[in-house]
Amino acid sequence: MKAILAAGSIALITAGAFAQERYELPAEQAETARMLIDQALESDLAWDIVESLTTEVGPRLGGSEAEARARQWGADLGEELGFDRVVIEEFSMPYWERGDMEITMNAPYTQALYGTALGGSGRSPRLRPISSDIVYFRTVDDLMAAEDGSLEGRIAFVDGEPIVRSITGAGYGPANIRRRVGWQHAERAGADALVVRSVGSDIRRFPHTGMMSSDSAGDWADIPVIAVSNPDADHIRRLHELGEDINFTIRSTAGWRGEVTSGNVVLDIIGRENPEEIVLIGGHLDSWDLGTGAVDDGAGVAITVAAAELIRRLPQRPRRTIRVVMFGAEEVGLLGARAYAAQHAAEVPNHVLATESDFGAGRIWQFVSNVNEDANPVIDAIGRELAPLGILRGGSNVPGGGPDIIPLAFAGVPTVRLNQDGTDYFDLHHTPDDTLDKIDPEQLRQNVAAWAAMVYLAAELDVEFRPEPDAASE
Repeated sequence: MKAILAAGSIALITAGAFAQERYELPAEQAETARMLIDQALESDLAWDIVESLTTEVGPRLGGSEAEARARQWGADLGEELGFDRVVIEEFSMPYWERGDMEITMNAPYTQALYGTALGGSGRSPRLRPISSDIVYFRTVDDLMAAEDGSLEGRIAFVDGEPIVRSITGAGYGPANIRRRVGWQHAERAGADALVVRSVGSDIRRFPHTGMMSSDSAGDWADIPVIAVSNPDADHIRRLHELGEDINFTIRSTAGWRGEVTSGNVVLDIIGRENPEEIVLIGGHLDSWDLGTGAVDDGAGVAITVAAAELIRRLPQRPRRTIRVVMFGAEEVGLLGARAYAAQHAAEVPNHVLATESDFGAGRIWQFVSNVNEDANPVIDAIGRELAPLGILRGGSNVPGGGPDIIPLAFAGVPTVRLNQDGTDYFDLHHTPDDTLDKIDPEQLRQNVAAWAAMVYLAAELDVEFRPEPDAASE
């Protein structure tokens, strides 16, 4: 361990134009962090939590009855584990339901396709099937160039490429454009429906769902918008390249079902000296409804709750409050995150640090941050404690913290992120393949170990992660 620590250390930390002396953790706090790591590597609590959530509750679409059961599950878990404060904070949201969907290729021959409605999709008129020839677009940019009304009586098909697997998940954002805004251009051009290559890196016939974006007026699609699996999209491309005329039949009952109640589950370990100062961690409780939401994001909920529970068992509470938030309705637009930021607006200035686990359950390989410049040596010291877990210290000016942290980050809350290996993440997320068996228990324990040590030190050390008020206003 000493050799690994030495290899990951540096004598001076350069931040901006200033060289800062290396910071050494107080011996007692460093020893406690290492003890937490050792305990986490022997604990199956996170596995037990994600197994319980995915098995006893199952899929948890934002706003659904299942998500409501998940909130009660989360509150019951917090009480059972002995958190000092357990609260469900409700908010209202519009509810979209997938309904039933069928998609078949009728020409040049009959073949069932594997597809799924995208979040925000409309339904087929009078719930009857649409049968139309397709117009093939190689990219979403090609669809964007289509003239108004040019697709009347046709179905638009947008191809693309599968995401290339990478540890960072790079490529998801650019590929996701066809899912998010393609419908707006298909409708403008008069298409009866839009079919897109699903946004994923897998080669299985598992289509990826996901939320579309509303238009500038806040409206959603009137037409069915369907994602088909990568193998089906490959097949359609080959037929197109042969010059075949291709015809689809689509029937969809998807649509909006009115206002419903969702909510966030908030679990607090109240700080012993500065209880008003909050280190916020968490994951999102909802999931898409095709799988059981184990990787996205039952794992994140389990990792952060289990890490906090290990800290709760210490002989004394950390100096600051540790808050675990199980965010609701993340998949359908970060609705829980936005509600939390609004409901806690008065205490947002007291949030000293925030981060989320929402990139699966793969091994953590990097630790990045976006904090007050003067706090970087402390973050580096925390990074050195994580080095024996195989975690590299990454950038010290990296915005983020996770999707649900975005509203808090915009409000000035400093962030850190423990980046997981996402090589297979886009094989699984938003698909029927997002199930418990995809989680490696050993990698899950490594996650909990890193989170427990990092969160404990952030809550215990007397360091200011926010910039000074005068510096923040300059």
